[in-house]
Amino acid sequence: MLNKLQQIFGKSGDVIQKYPMVLLMAFLAAVSLICFAEKNFDAVAANFIFVKFSLVCCLGISLMFALDMLSQRIGRGLIPQFFAVVFLVFLYLLLPDSEKDFTEVYAFVLIPTFILSHLLVSFIPFFGQKRELNFWQYNKNLFINTFLTAVFTGVLTGGVLLAILAVDQLFDFNLNGKYYFQTFQFLGIFGSSFIFLLFNEKGLKFLERDDSYPIILKFFTQYILIPLLIIYSVILYLYSAKILIHWELPRGWVSYLILAYSVVGILAFLLVYPLKQDSEKSWVKVFPKIFYYTLIPLIVLLFTAIFTRVLAYGYTEPRYFVLILAIWLALVVLYFVFFRKTTIKFIPVSLFAFGVFSLIMPYLNAFSVAKRSQKTELKNILLQNNLLENGTINFNKKVSDTIADEVSNKLDFLVKRNEKGFLFSLLNANDQKILSKSIEKKDYWAVQGEIRKRFTQVENTRKVFGGSRFEIMAENKFHSIAGYEYVASAANYRMGDLRFNGDTFTFSRNENAGKMLAITLNGKETWDISPLIRQYLNQYKTQSGQITVPEISFESDLGNYHLKMVFDNLTREKHQKEQIFYNEAYLLIRKK
Repeated sequence: MLNKLQQIFGKSGDVIQKYPMVLLMAFLAAVSLICFAEKNFDAVAANFIFVKFSLVCCLGISLMFALDMLSQRIGRGLIPQFFAVVFLVFLYLLLPDSEKDFTEVYAFVLIPTFILSHLLVSFIPFFGQKRELNFWQYNKNLFINTFLTAVFTGVLTGGVLLAILAVDQLFDFNLNGKYYFQTFQFLGIFGSSFIFLLFNEKGLKFLERDDSYPIILKFFTQYILIPLLIIYSVILYLYSAKILIHWELPRGWVSYLILAYSVVGILAFLLVYPLKQDSEKSWVKVFPKIFYYTLIPLIVLLFTAIFTRVLAYGYTEPRYFVLILAIWLALVVLYFVFFRKTTIKFIPVSLFAFGVFSLIMPYLNAFSVAKRSQKTELKNILLQNNLLENGTINFNKKVSDTIADEVSNKLDFLVKRNEKGFLFSLLNANDQKILSKSIEKKDYWAVQGEIRKRFTQVENTRKVFGGSRFEIMAENKFHSIAGYEYVASAANYRMGDLRFNGDTFTFSRNENAGKMLAITLNGKETWDISPLIRQYLNQYKTQSGQITVPEISFESDLGNYHLKMVFDNLTREKHQKEQIFYNEAYLLIRKK
């Protein structure tokens, strides 16, 4: 037993000595998330700083491991690690300090960067070297160790949490629930990193050693991955035939299915790579050639699907990344089909190069292309629909709801990318004043809503389940309570009792009986507001789309009270039968 403990502590000491920066990053990431979970800070921004710090440190785990592998190859570790720390500090400063500033743009930075850091691990110690089989063994062992780490971490975390629960329940400690979550965070980040390093504690030479081919990988590839590829290919080729027969454009989501098929196929190709020289494994020799040839027509379909969306709506970051992946995939196919001497290192290295290009290449990176494209698309929409007057948008012109939505969506897209100057160049002084407060507060939902509401004559061109839609919006969202004693929310989702001054007001609706809203006092007297709402909407029987009015309100006496119901909106949808509903409403109450 003592010898076992000495071995465990000895291995732990070797891991700490060999991978100090990896463990430091994992420890800081875990502790930072635990600090965030405490939520004892007065400022929300202070809380978010811990999330930001944790994200950067999590990225540092894979980055530092990659540099450790490189240093074990070249014998120099301090200089690369210094530049890695500089990069992480730069990334930390690049990210916003508050949650409301953390838009999807930063997700488009972080997610590709995380993927690139893991790609770096896969090839950096073999960059410029011709150790093909060692390269495959290295990545195979990393793959297996990652799987084992997930299993071990899951068992360890579950066991520790159950132990804490047992102590808590048996000895009546009444532990705060946060301790369970903090334990999960610490073991999930630092614990998993430490376990992974334990599997790799002998370093690069151990990982790249020449082992016999694992039978489980052959079974996994031959009986799981390849049958999946056959299913994917049949579906995609049948869909391609349908497109040719009906002569129609492909649907956008087909690009994701083609990319999935490609990823599964490339993974299968990489897994069976060492077997291709085995004369007994004829299927291994045939599979790579067939796979890459089957991709050629699918790549044509992929580019057609991508450009169908791009030509219709312009570039966004996701569309840009899908296009980059399509170009990379076409390059991989050309490489393995037309070149005799090939290397599997080309796959991760080329993907890494394309990823770096998409993030940092001036003028041609994902963010620059997306902003220029959406600006051009917006200008074209405004010009085609004659919405520009003296260089600014005239919101009083009649437009379809689809155009109004598209304009507001594109302006919102550009605001999230700090293009306030471009937005204001298209607005008059009054519109700028209305939107500036929401933009300064980074309330992007409000910005989009405010832009959409600026259109005063919106024609409904959509069919709602085969019918039409009409909505009345209250212009004033600040409701005066002058002359009333109390106000209560009466939102569409908030049915039930409201107790006031010893009396009970019950909100109810019965759609089968034609009631969309009724208020009953003490279970006796009832004010059914539904007829008043229907009468109000009957003024707009033939109208569709959206209009704005100063206020939507109804008043009535109920028992000893005078009530006023104020609505933010009323919506009518026609399909087989008419439906009327609302979102927000407020009940104002005073005694008579």
